[in-house]
Amino acid sequence: MGLGPRSAVMTGVTAVALVFTPLGAAAQTGATADDTAAGWLARQLVDGDHVESAPATPDFDGTADVVLALDAAGVASDAATKAAAFLAEPDTVLEYVGDGAAESYAGPLAKLALVAESRGLDPKSFGEVDLVTALGALQAPSGRFVDASAQPDQSDGLSQALAVLALERAGGAPAKAVDFLVASACQDGGFPAALDTPCVSDVDATAVAIQALVAVGRTDAATAGVTWLVGKQSAAGGFKTNLPDASDNAGSTGLAAQALRVGGKAAEADKAVAFLTALQQGCTAVEAVRGAIFSSQGQAAGAVSATSLAIPGIVGISYAKVSAVGANNTLPIVDCTTPTTSSTTAAINPIVNPGDNNNGVSPAPQGGKAPALAATGIYRPSVAWLGVLLLLSGTALVALARRRASTR
Repeated sequence: MGLGPRSAVMTGVTAVALVFTPLGAAAQTGATADDTAAGWLARQLVDGDHVESAPATPDFDGTADVVLALDAAGVASDAATKAAAFLAEPDTVLEYVGDGAAESYAGPLAKLALVAESRGLDPKSFGEVDLVTALGALQAPSGRFVDASAQPDQSDGLSQALAVLALERAGGAPAKAVDFLVASACQDGGFPAALDTPCVSDVDATAVAIQALVAVGRTDAATAGVTWLVGKQSAAGGFKTNLPDASDNAGSTGLAAQALRVGGKAAEADKAVAFLTALQQGCTAVEAVRGAIFSSQGQAAGAVSATSLAIPGIVGISYAKVSAVGANNTLPIVDCTTPTTSSTTAAINPIVNPGDNNNGVSPAPQGGKAPALAATGIYRPSVAWLGVLLLLSGTALVALARRRASTR
């Protein structure tokens, strides 16, 4: 559900080998699926404060998704604080959202404002930038938020919905911006990613638009979007993108689960959550990935992004309401102290493709936390040595990245 090559906003696809770090936290009694997923996610942060799209290449959008996921789960608050501080560094803000003059990007501004709001920080003074004013300056007379850039405009339906969410949390979304979002709906009730003709409804764009419309009270348009979304749910409970040969994935399903929950479709949301938790790696998976939510069965690539987008869906909370309030600092892990017999999930695929993309609301959230995963994944002796190699390789990558960072 990216917003283009500039920043891959919203999906925050972290297309890099998983950072396999030792599990340093004790198992948490009563930990739920979103807790253990968040614990795993927090342990993937490079230097404890960001994720990378390639070695020594910070992924700002992916890091923002991690912060929102940790806050949604209500754990790993220290990790979320450090990641938010990384995003608030002036150089990071400049590179991510533009200089505010020659370059200024709607999607990243909206995403960063949501991070600030979730953390209880001031979006009008984040990294020495007034994100709210900068975002408002990008609103065209039509109500659409457009990029100011020498490069092609990357704004789309996703960035429009994100902007409405961020500005609503900051005090109120402009009526014209909301009207534009409503008017962008396709005839079938869904919402497009690309704001052009013909109008093609998109799962990710519709899911985020529903969250924004529920937040601002435009229930008629939200309801139409929910109806369309329900029709796109597979028998297994998952959702997929419009890409050719696409299959159900955790990222799209996580976003859809949020929208279904806040849109009042509890049964469908529960079904989506069941799809997500079936992708979570448990006691029969190699230790380094226990707690992670894979994009699809057996596919480790993109697990950081998949887990980041899945967690809010499992919790059942909108981006309009994600908050660090009440979060604790625990780093829950999957409790493997009790023998299990489950072996329903395929073994992990240890080959990580750097080009993988896992993509391809105002009632209070009605969802409850999913039960902790006892055991998923098949741990086969034939791949045990690969798990060890992955662990050693991940450690080496982290060490290399830190050495590079120390020379900057």
